[in-house]
Amino acid sequence: MYNALTKFSDSVKAINMSVNALVEQLIRPEVRALQAYPVGKAEGMIKLDAMENPFRWPEEMISEWQSLLADCALNRYPNPVAPEVVAGLREAMQVPDKYEVLLGNGSDEIIQLLAMAVAQPGACVLAPEPGFVMYKMIATFVGIDYCGVPLNDDFSLNRDAMLAAINEKKPALIFLAQPNNPTGNLWAEDDLVAIIEASNTADYKGLVILDEAYLPFSSRNHLSWLDRFDNVLVMRTLSKVGLAGLRLGMLFGRKEWLSELDKIRMPYNINVLTQASAAFALKHYDVLMQQCDVLKSERRKMHGKLSELGFSAFDSEANFILARVPEGKVARDIFEALKQENILIKCTDGAHPLLAKTLRFTVGAPEENIALYAALEKVLAA
Repeated sequence: MYNALTKFSDSVKAINMSVNALVEQLIRPEVRALQAYPVGKAEGMIKLDAMENPFRWPEEMISEWQSLLADCALNRYPNPVAPEVVAGLREAMQVPDKYEVLLGNGSDEIIQLLAMAVAQPGACVLAPEPGFVMYKMIATFVGIDYCGVPLNDDFSLNRDAMLAAINEKKPALIFLAQPNNPTGNLWAEDDLVAIIEASNTADYKGLVILDEAYLPFSSRNHLSWLDRFDNVLVMRTLSKVGLAGLRLGMLFGRKEWLSELDKIRMPYNINVLTQASAAFALKHYDVLMQQCDVLKSERRKMHGKLSELGFSAFDSEANFILARVPEGKVARDIFEALKQENILIKCTDGAHPLLAKTLRFTVGAPEENIALYAALEKVLAA
């Protein structure tokens, strides 16, 4: 029996060694070096980690939506271009007919389409850092170089460093998130214009993506920049207004750009239930905007309360606040202690040198925020 078990164990080890060797042979080393995108366990917790809208729809709106879903033909493929969703977006976001709309399974798919479209030898993606991690991850996925340019200490754009990187790297894609995640701020418009103009010269052309994921909470809208610049596209999402579970992102821009991206978009990428739900929600966009107004009010209160508690809270035009922990406190300790109080936030300390000793707090519903403040008082006093 012992010999049989030993032989079996040796066989399993040999198989595992063989599989590992195959993985090393076939999977690109830069992919093997990656870590899967981390998503914290949040069951039973107050969720203030992922910039979600905490509010449900009014009951009558939910009932109407559920009746609509009952008529969805799940046995049929969805409309490949989701015309009702596109029409709803045009109306809700006032997108002129002269610009095309490309839909993605979340903004992540659109970022991937953009990266795939420019993925040729020597191509580079450039973005300020700290920023949205998927810009770098997706560049790695598709096998092109990524260049991150550090922001200034106050999280403003380092214009000189950006222009130098553009001159050296000649990036095919530049991502500029407005507002920026995880810092929450808008950058000076003259800095943005300088970057866009530097990416459209006689000897170099680059495509600039203005990522407006947090537009509903921002004081600035860049859609009109499509009229000003030939090399600009505007990317948005419905995730932050309360539809994160649908995974629906969108790209606005000139037909010449979007028709090329549409060639590599997977057919039927927006499923039947997402199309029906998004088209319905866009007819009630005023409800979603009212919820966003509540969150903007709560954002002001949160900024004040965090400051009272000794945090250095940064100004935000998103639905979250980045804050440096009080002197003598450890960000990771506060994060872990809040988890013990059933509150989940984002520990940004360690993600980038400029984010040292910081935590990111999603703005929640009033009762969630009150619970957060009480928990923070308890944790900081311990």
